[in-house]
Amino acid sequence: MTRLVPIGNKLVGEGQPTYIVAEIGINHNGSLDIAKRLIDAAVEAGVDAVKFQKRTPELAVPEAYRNVMRETPWGLITYLEYRRRIELGAEAYAEIDRYCRELGIPWFASVWDQPSVDFLEPFNPVCYKIPSAALTDHALLSKVRATGRPLVLSTGMSTMEQIQAAVECLGTENLILLHCTSTYPAKIEELNLRMIQTLQRIFDCPIGYSGHEVGLQTSIAAVVLGAALLERHITLDRSMWGSDQAASVEPHGFKRLVRDIRVIESAMGDGIKRVYDSELPIQRKLRRMS
Repeated sequence: MTRLVPIGNKLVGEGQPTYIVAEIGINHNGSLDIAKRLIDAAVEAGVDAVKFQKRTPELAVPEAYRNVMRETPWGLITYLEYRRRIELGAEAYAEIDRYCRELGIPWFASVWDQPSVDFLEPFNPVCYKIPSAALTDHALLSKVRATGRPLVLSTGMSTMEQIQAAVECLGTENLILLHCTSTYPAKIEELNLRMIQTLQRIFDCPIGYSGHEVGLQTSIAAVVLGAALLERHITLDRSMWGSDQAASVEPHGFKRLVRDIRVIESAMGDGIKRVYDSELPIQRKLRRMS
């Protein structure tokens, strides 16, 4: 049986409501004000948690890309400088932590390198996310596992052999795996949602879905296929500048997504055939033979 994983005061896994995460990620573009507005939108939508991304740019940016020039709101700058500009520091995260506690919404972050784990640990996050890009970084996996916190691991751009090796490194205790396709936005024909069920058969832990596609239907389909945790990026406006904005969901869409998932969960039932009391008057009226 698939294990249940605690995230804050909720359980994630079989028989539990889908744990819905609004990924703010880097859609704040380095602005604490935008970050707080995204938290507000996520709370209004009724999600279970919000998620950020934390990097040490000098470690997380591959050397070949550091000096590549990029057009940004700050002008033409190197990719490394761009990554520095969008990183929120300790003071900003302290305010995010305070603000989320005030609103009663759990928060956590993807960690892209070991110093980022040390940076976030004093905030006592409810769990850690390991991004698809770091799935093969076993030193980072071991570092995160040593915190003793629940872990969420995305499996985009990875082979089954790489996923198996990562799970062997982490163990399945308090681990949630997310099926994922790491393109932004992802092509519908490359989502391969049945991988949710494949991972369910192989691994003894809850399986979820991290979506980067445009639209909401496929996220709902992931829930129907058994995704225990659903993660989608949230943005104030998909036309905003930033690499993840086009693959994100705007506030009104996120609100509809959460609403529809909760309706579908209520409709799914337990698979046991029964005659409901509400059917009995119709049965007496229409059925001629018992």
